[in-house]
Amino acid sequence: MANIKSSKKDIKRSQKKAAQNQSVRTALKTYIKKVKTAADATTASDALKKAVSAIDKAAEHGTIHKNQAARRKSRVAKAANKVAAGS
Repeated sequence: MANIKSSKKDIKRSQKKAAQNQSVRTALKTYIKKVKTAADATTASDALKKAVSAIDKAAEHGTIHKNQAARRKSRVAKAANKVAAGS
């Protein structure tokens, strides 16, 4: 453990931010899973909108990299199209 007061604060701040980022990443996985498990095209479309919005917000806040956001959006759109084509 650090001895300097500012270092202690940095550690606390870092832990708090890491927990927040983990929460966002977990939520992203949930949104993406809802798109992939959607029963019909309309459900997939609604889930896709929410997933893309959440991905954009995560990238904007720096939780994920902008290129990772683009890749995830591409893949989730592809999954939504697959669901729509199947039903």
